[in-house]
Amino acid sequence: MLQEKKGDIALLLLRLAFGGAMIYGHGWGKFMRFFGEDPIKFADPFGIGIIPSLSLATFAEVLCAVLIIFGAFTRWATIPLIVTMAVALFYVHIGDPFGRQEKALLYLVAYISLFLTGAGAYSVDAKWLKKFA
Repeated sequence: MLQEKKGDIALLLLRLAFGGAMIYGHGWGKFMRFFGEDPIKFADPFGIGIIPSLSLATFAEVLCAVLIIFGAFTRWATIPLIVTMAVALFYVHIGDPFGRQEKALLYLVAYISLFLTGAGAYSVDAKWLKKFA
């Protein structure tokens, strides 16, 4: 029982740290680009345009990160973040030294881990499962 609680606490810490850091360090800055005076510059890896690419990255890095913090729809919320971090790692930073790739790799591994494990007991997902079980 105690070991299970440790795992759930670890998942909570993982969600709070990687969700919060994603919003603060990446998503909020992208979100604010929509309201700035400067022309928007952003990678367009899928050829859909700069604004749609930035919108998709912002959706993942803000909304999906918030969902992960609360542990709501966690597995679904990790999918856009996994795609975004894979693009950052394998497209945007592919030619960079490891130090520039490292952050995208760490986020990618964390989100894959959350996809595989789910949110844990201290989450909205767990409360919903108990309610409907």
